[in-house]
Amino acid sequence: MNQFQYTRPAETGTAIKALTKDAEAHFLAGGTNLIDLMKMGIVVPHKLVDINHLPLKQIQKTQLGLRIGALATNTEVAESAWVKEGFPLLSLAINAGASPQLRNMATVGGNMMQRTRCPYFFDTTMPCNKRVPGSGCGALAGINRMHAIFGASDKCIAVNPSDMNVALTALDAMVHITGPKGLRTIKFADFHRLPGEYPELDNTLQKDELITGIDIPASPFTKNVYYLKIRDRTSYAFALVSVAAALHIEGNTIKDVRLAMGGVAHKPWRLATAEAFLKGKPVSEDSFKQAAQIAMQGAKAYEYNQFKLKLAPNAIIQSLKMASGLAS
Repeated sequence: MNQFQYTRPAETGTAIKALTKDAEAHFLAGGTNLIDLMKMGIVVPHKLVDINHLPLKQIQKTQLGLRIGALATNTEVAESAWVKEGFPLLSLAINAGASPQLRNMATVGGNMMQRTRCPYFFDTTMPCNKRVPGSGCGALAGINRMHAIFGASDKCIAVNPSDMNVALTALDAMVHITGPKGLRTIKFADFHRLPGEYPELDNTLQKDELITGIDIPASPFTKNVYYLKIRDRTSYAFALVSVAAALHIEGNTIKDVRLAMGGVAHKPWRLATAEAFLKGKPVSEDSFKQAAQIAMQGAKAYEYNQFKLKLAPNAIIQSLKMASGLAS
């Protein structure tokens, strides 16, 4: 790795100023993604701004739901009694990701910011518009088995690798951000971007901004939830397809529903049309099959990920069956 400066501020304002002064400075939290990128020469920072001493580790109830600080670790969130009781979908999704050792280090903010695991992004000898804008996308005509079937462009077909992000999208979380221009709050579903013409931009965070936390609104999704992650191996593998499913059921009727997918797009993919269809429908396999067909509208596969066109709807159906209790 190249030499770099290291600073460890104790205040949020100081941390932001340290980043603002150097275009090649990066925030450092758990480091579970950044250190890998540095070792491979993909990120070459002049300065690391260690933010682990900032007061952003809280997990606390609020009048509207739950607030989680950006520096709370994935393990702390997944094992929180408040999360398990009020937002079990989030706990399931986090525990499906990475390994216990990584979850002990990885933070909520870092998980939100992690880069794609596309092999062409990690291989500096190959073209990648995300790594070097304008160089091309090696995955388009390459080995694209892990890649997107929704929302891709001819510039990039990589997918967001996070399990946590899928659940937070489904749960209508809000992101709190601070920077030189002050505070702002955005919907979690709007935080990550589709590749479009600028695949090097993973999200809507500005260079000199810092994620301080997220809010999750209280909801009735405390019982009938399931996170299905389909991957090549059970331990420490990224999703080929994942589905976060949450149902609010009264009698045999679906009163409300949340659905989001991972492993299929450059951002967590919310299935809003399928949700709208399911509201008011009976809990049945037929309802779930119809919702899955609706969810797949607009899907486009590439040479090596054609299987996702069948795997994805089957995963939606299975996750809904598991969440509803139709399957066990």
